Order: sequence, then C-alpha cells, then structure tokens
Amino acid sequence: MNRKFNINDKIEFTKKRNDVFTIGELLIDMISTDYGDNLECSTYQKFFGGSPANIAMNVKKLGAHSLIASAVGEDGFGNFLINHLQQTDIDTSCVQQVDSPTSMVVVSKSKSTPIPIFYRGADYHLAYTSMLEEALINSKIVHFSCWTISMPPVRHTIERVIEEARKNDILICFDPNYHPMIWKKDEDGVEYVKSIISKVDIIKPSEDDAERLFGKDTPENQVEKFLKLGAKLVIMTLGKDGALLSDGIKTIKFETLATEVVDTTGAGDAFWSGFYTAIVQGYTINEAVKFGFAVSAYKLKYMGAVVELPRLEVLKKMYQL
Repeated sequence: MNRKFNINDKIEFTKKRNDVFTIGELLIDMISTDYGDNLECSTYQKFFGGSPANIAMNVKKLGAHSLIASAVGEDGFGNFLINHLQQTDIDTSCVQQVDSPTSMVVVSKSKSTPIPIFYRGADYHLAYTSMLEEALINSKIVHFSCWTISMPPVRHTIERVIEEARKNDILICFDPNYHPMIWKKDEDGVEYVKSIISKVDIIKPSEDDAERLFGKDTPENQVEKFLKLGAKLVIMTLGKDGALLSDGIKTIKFETLATEVVDTTGAGDAFWSGFYTAIVQGYTINEAVKFGFAVSAYKLKYMGAVVELPRLEVLKKMYQL
C-alpha cells in the first residue's frame, strides 16, 4: 500500500498488539572512557548497542510497546544483550542465537559524530521465520537500517519484511545510515540503498548519511534528492542545527532542543524513539518531530546509547511541547 503524508496530519494505524517492531543489529558498543577521536584511549566500557535495539528499549521506556528481531552469538556477549532486553521487559522470542560471534562496534567517546570500527558476526545471519512474520503482522510500525540490507542473508529477510509490511498496511521506516565499512568491497552499496528508498514510507537521514549517499550539498537539496528517489516523508537531522521535515509538498525547519552534550552515541536512535512513540499515541507528524528532539536532547545529557528515559508525557512538560 502506498501512503501519502501531510506533515500537519496524524498517521492512522490499524489496531495491533505491538507498536514498533525493530529489525536489525543487536551488538556490543565498546566506548572509550576518555574523549578522543583517534582511539588513543586504552580503556573501554561495554554498553548495550545496536540502533534498532536502542530504539526498542527507548520506545518501551517512553510508554509504547516494542519488539526486536535480531541475531546474536551463542556466547557471553549474546547472553548479555538478551538478558539486558529481558530486564526491560522486552519480548526476546525474535532474537535468534546463531553459530557466529556477537557483533561489536568500537567507538571513541565523542562530543561530535563518533567514528566507529565494525566487527560483524552474528547480526547478518537473521533468518525470516514464521515467528518473525507473526510479530511483523501484529505491529503498527516496522523499522530497519542499512546494517540489515548491507549483507545477505539478512538482506533477503528485510526484502521479505518490506513485501509483507506493504501487504498488511504496516508503516515502513528506514534509517539510511550508509557506511562503506559495513558493505562488501565489490558491491555498490550506495545504489542498493537508493533502490530501497521508494519502497519505504518514512526515511530519516542525518547530514552525514546524505553526504555518503549523494556527496556534499545543502540540506534542502539533499532532502529533494531523497524525495526524487521516491521517499514519501523525509526527516533530515542536522545535528546542532535541528532538522528539516518534508512531505514532498511542504518543507519546514526545526530547531534542536539540546542544551547540554555529554555523549552523542544513540542521539539519532533517541530521536526515532520519541517520533515513533508520539505518532502511535496520536500526535501529528509535526508534533512527533518535536518529541523526537525532546527525547534526543534528554539522552545527550548522559553517557551511552540507552539511558533511563522518563515517559513521553513527562518530557512533554519538561520541554513545554
């Protein structure tokens, strides 16, 4: 089903058991204990990580229902990640344990955009199963990122997910966080990412994502490029400069709500989480973007990708939304 959006409207959802179903990487974030962009720090701390996993955790804390499908290793790191989800009362029945090591990202603590090093193992072995399909059909929103489309066999899982979601009127949201390091050297990842854009409903590139896909340009021109490729609703985050939101007819600019930055890890995931929770709770797209900024601003004050978030209604008062 092809949706059309108006940024001042609410999104209507069919009644479903689950609100947000994230599919993709569940991994270990090893973050340096000191600031520094060249990995000069000798001490690293282990954090729960993976963008879709972060979103599932945040959405739950904000007061909506979430589920994650992912693949981790049959190892201590895999068990750590599953236990972490279970402690926050997230159903882990769609987290598969496979015969590959749990994936990991090593990153420096940063006040700007951190530069990651990827160690991939289990994450791209996520299979399309009847359990995954049942979870999908019973969800209002499905979310995935470039991680899941960058390598088979999980790429084929996502292609089936998109097909099934379109048949069942599920909102398809895509984080086009393209990074050449997660693609095979002999494959044109940029072209594959571009081919996915027309098949999804909502896309949220950052300025860096857009530059990796299209080269340098103004934010307004970058948004136009996503729309030309078939994107129906584009939210382009611009770091400290806020965001642009476009439905293809109207484009508006938002200012950030962030006042204090301790660690940027997971700020984009926090934005998605606030946006998703707000749209399933009946706020307009325009209002939901403001909630995205509120959750992101709150997260930026703390270390790590996932922090203890208050409920959405508390953030509404805190940021006077």
